[in-house]
Formats: sequence, C-alpha cells, structure tokens
Amino acid sequence: MATVTQHAPGTFCWPELATTDQPKAKEFYTRLFGWGFDDSPIGEGQVYTMLKLGGRQVGALFQMGKEQAGMPPHWSAYVAVASADEAAKQAASLGGKIAMEPFDVMDHGRMAVIQDPQGAMVAVWQANKHSGAGVLDEPGALCWTELMTTDPAAAGRFYTGLFGWTAESMPMGDRAYTVFKRGEKSAAGMMEIAPEMGPMPPSWLGYFAVADCDQSVAQAIMLGGQVAVEPADVPGVGRFAVLCDPQGATFAILGQPKQGS
Repeated sequence: MATVTQHAPGTFCWPELATTDQPKAKEFYTRLFGWGFDDSPIGEGQVYTMLKLGGRQVGALFQMGKEQAGMPPHWSAYVAVASADEAAKQAASLGGKIAMEPFDVMDHGRMAVIQDPQGAMVAVWQANKHSGAGVLDEPGALCWTELMTTDPAAAGRFYTGLFGWTAESMPMGDRAYTVFKRGEKSAAGMMEIAPEMGPMPPSWLGYFAVADCDQSVAQAIMLGGQVAVEPADVPGVGRFAVLCDPQGATFAILGQPKQGS
C-alpha cells in the first residue's frame, strides 16, 4: 500500500498515546493491531515509542511524567497546519485556550496544544522532518477522528474558523451528526454528548481501522481491555466499537458491516 509522505493542512495526521504503563500499553496495542515499534531515548530515562505498521509509522506512545500528574491516560489527536504559531493565535481569537504554547520538537516539527471553548484538547503539528503518520485508512491505522462535545453549534464555529473546514450536518437517530470537510474530503466528525452517555468531558476520539470489528473486540478483551460501546453497525459506514485499554485510555475501532446486517 502507498506510504503517506505529507499531510495537507486541516488533516488529522498523528495519534499519540500518553499512558501510565508504557510496557503494558505497548504489549496491548502491538498484539491488538499487529504493530511493530521503535524505542528512542528522550532523556531522564524515558523513551518515545514509535508504533509501526508494515515499516511505516502509524502513531506513538510514551510514559506520562510529572508534568501530566493527575491526568488520565489518553490518546491525543494532532492536526496538520502550515504554522503552529498562527494556528495558536487563531484559536485564541476564536475563544480557545492555549494549553501548550508553540514549541519546536527538535527538528521534527513545531506544535501547540489547544483547548476549545467547550474543553476538548487538540494538538496542531507544523511538520519539518516528521510529517506524521506514514499510513492512514488501512487496517491498523488511523481512519477517523470524532469530536464529542456539549455544544455542537459553538464547536462547529470554532473549528471551521480554526482549520478552514466546512460543516455538513445529517440526521442520526434523534440527533444530528456533523461531518467536517476539507474541500471535498471528509476531515472529521462531531456529535453532541447525549445524557445517556453519562458524565463525559468534551474530547476527540480516534478510530483505528480493523478487518473485523467483533474479532478485534474479542481480542482486546482477551488482552485486558474493556468495551465502552458495544459493536454496532453504522449504515453506509461500517461496524464500530469504543474500547478502553488496560490503563484506561479510550479509542475506537471501525471495520466492515456485520454480514447479514
């Protein structure tokens, strides 16, 4: 399959896991998705684990340090931008908060972390030597990113203003689902946090493609993961489930619709 060498601005380009147990998280995900990995030292006895699929970088994970004390394990979502500094300025002008001011990540690129007005975190990535994931939309790779929010209208204004996306709304049961688009291409999704979902903070959720959703759910459970949302079919899209890894980080998987459904 083709290797992705660059990501257009406004594209989700890199999933990154911050975890409380790097060795166990590495074992869970490499066994679940068939990933390989490379560990690189990043100082103070820590390593940064590059996750690989068929030799191509697919994401990363690292051990949370003192600066993340009190935060739960989580997957971060990165969006490619032409300028991290300009994106941070634009976010602030739209009512967002800058959780991490723009800074250089060695010679790999420049980034910032933004909190939208409803509280969801998103990172922006200005590529230098590292463009982001070398593979997307294949089994084992990031295939979709979705915002769960308390105010879709306000969040829609924020993100269309920040990334130049357009927003298209469509019915989904008794609620609406919004697809953010970058030109003619779908960039991300958004839906409102419903009362039946319980206490859930606004956040971005990454989906990884799988060959068989139900088999991957069974594998995740066997490896110590938990099911947050049971497998279900989305007409015209596929079969998905939301999972938690053994340390508590949430992610989703998306496969083909169940036969006969």
